[in-house]
Amino acid sequence: MTESDTLPAEDDLPRHEGLEARIAGAILPSLRQLGYELVRVQVSGKERPTVQVMADRADGAPFLVEDCETISHAIGAVLDVEDPIRGEWMLEVSSPGIDRPLTRAKDWNRFAGHVATVELVVPQEGRKRFKGIALGADAEMARLKLEDGNEIAFPRGNIRRAKLVLTDELIAATAATNPRN
Repeated sequence: MTESDTLPAEDDLPRHEGLEARIAGAILPSLRQLGYELVRVQVSGKERPTVQVMADRADGAPFLVEDCETISHAIGAVLDVEDPIRGEWMLEVSSPGIDRPLTRAKDWNRFAGHVATVELVVPQEGRKRFKGIALGADAEMARLKLEDGNEIAFPRGNIRRAKLVLTDELIAATAATNPRN
């Protein structure tokens, strides 16, 4: 088995830039080795930045508090060595939650049929914000069916934020796939 056999396709990785891309690159091998998938890295704050890492279990099992602890210990050590942020910073590890961000093509495809919002970097059709039914994505484009029935495709590189909207249908679908007994 080669390294490329164990790496997810590029459309299954979240897109990051700058500092967040450096952090994602540093922690990704540890996450994979532990059996997790990276959903998002986000750095916020200036005085004492918070590094927020969202992850999923690669086996599809429910994400537990113990998963947060495992990830936090492993990637905290990696980030201490890599030292991507000067000075003090905080690490926050979480699951994506029910109304998760849509950062990877696999998320768009898994949650096709559910309501999502999209915020763009550069306006498309004269607007930056859209809401509709997720139709899926590939490596380059993500698609929504808008409330007026029209379909629209967005270059994934132009998406600033995309996330699911908490609806009764989403709660029911999530509960059906993640029993917590």
